[in-house]
Amino acid sequence: MKNNFHTFFWASIILLAVSCQNRSPKHRDTPTSGIITIGIDETFAPIVRNEIDVFENIYQSATIMGISCPEIKAFNLLLKDSVRMIIAARTLKKEENDYFKSIKIFPKEVRIATDGIAFIVNTQNPDTLVTTQMIKAILTGEVKNWKELNPASHLGPIKVIFDNPQSSTAQYAVNVICGNKQLSPDLAAVNDTPAVIDYVSQTPGALGIIGVSWISNRKDSLSIGFLDKIKVVAVSREEIATEANSYQPYQAYLATGQYPYTRHIYAILADPRVGLTAGFTSFITSDRGQRIILKSGILPVTQPLRLIHVNNSL
Repeated sequence: MKNNFHTFFWASIILLAVSCQNRSPKHRDTPTSGIITIGIDETFAPIVRNEIDVFENIYQSATIMGISCPEIKAFNLLLKDSVRMIIAARTLKKEENDYFKSIKIFPKEVRIATDGIAFIVNTQNPDTLVTTQMIKAILTGEVKNWKELNPASHLGPIKVIFDNPQSSTAQYAVNVICGNKQLSPDLAAVNDTPAVIDYVSQTPGALGIIGVSWISNRKDSLSIGFLDKIKVVAVSREEIATEANSYQPYQAYLATGQYPYTRHIYAILADPRVGLTAGFTSFITSDRGQRIILKSGILPVTQPLRLIHVNNSL
């Protein structure tokens, strides 16, 4: 009797352990089903939200929960194994790659799109043409007043506003626009992109820095609502900005390289299995996923883009 009790006890423990293992989300998802959480650079939240909505509509057994956060936090989530996939504006650094290799994980980095950094101003601001030299001078604090750009301006100090000091837009400003030169201490940051747009819409002397995807989709009610509240600055590489040599950060100018501030968007997977992270990434890079990016107003990686030249003289 005693032996039978012990046999039953250990058999029950083993069955319970197997049952718990089978219920673990880490071992249950497939490329088209299951539940996962991914980290999303807040700059790309509108695009990824659209991708998730369509993916879940097609594969109704799949649930993808996104954590929208600054770039630095997204990478920290990946390194701490809080998520197995992130959408970000850069690839892994050497030390990050080395860490994953040390724990026998070999991340995949897949480029999914190209977007840009947009500069926005208040609707009362007539100065919507700037040069790359002006932008750098403003961000480093060499230029602090709108009158330095336009002697006729009455807007006063330039109030530069970011989404978040840990965001990919802030990192881009430091590393690319300013060439690792220190940013002005007068620059300010808020919580997220909608807060930047709200601040600029209420502050005549403000200059906001945001990701293009928040204002690029002219068929999306959210983008349209934002565009009604602000103006998008056109940027020139020349010494003097004119309407002929200045470009806004829209799809055609991202494609031709005429807009100077572009960057790539990556899906980064630190997942040893071929599960839902791989399935979702495959969908984003598929024809349907790339068409979603195309319609969002930024640049897909694989979807062909048709550029039409309009002759205004006709």
